[in-house]
Amino acid sequence: MGRKPGAERTHTLTVPAPADMGYDVYSVPEDSPMEIELRLEAIMEGVLATGTISARAVGECVRCLDPIDEAVVVGFQELYLYEAPSDTEEAEEEEFFLEDDLLDLETVLRDAVVLALPHNPLCGPECPGLCPECGARLADDPDHTHGEAIDPRWASLSQLAEQPVPPADQTGSDIASDDSKE
Repeated sequence: MGRKPGAERTHTLTVPAPADMGYDVYSVPEDSPMEIELRLEAIMEGVLATGTISARAVGECVRCLDPIDEAVVVGFQELYLYEAPSDTEEAEEEEFFLEDDLLDLETVLRDAVVLALPHNPLCGPECPGLCPECGARLADDPDHTHGEAIDPRWASLSQLAEQPVPPADQTGSDIASDDSKE
């Protein structure tokens, strides 16, 4: 392409996805195809790389654990400088440089895709998730209940209510004498 400002090239590439392109629950699988539309423009300082990435992200919904398989389309733009500054203190971590007129897109692609993926992917915006008591999928049974919830502070009283009540004609001394006979 040369170093003449204004020179431009476009490319359409299909490349395998590198490892670690996402999170534990949602990511682009390693070696899956990624479509890249890339435009390279020569400017005074270097080469401006602009484009879009299309890939498939797979994972599971964080609420109901159903599998998710969705298309992800992400745009990116990065400047690759022709030469690194001679003073290493001037060089910033976020700057990219051409190496023998070649540029490495992997870091830029990974950053663009990973930042575009949600940390908590959902199968749908209205996903109700799972029942916290039994694990039933609430989308399959929206009327799913376990009866009236009992406040744990009063749970001991409910156990007392379930014990048999002695007949009203027995007095406390009769109950004590019944226990001594056994």
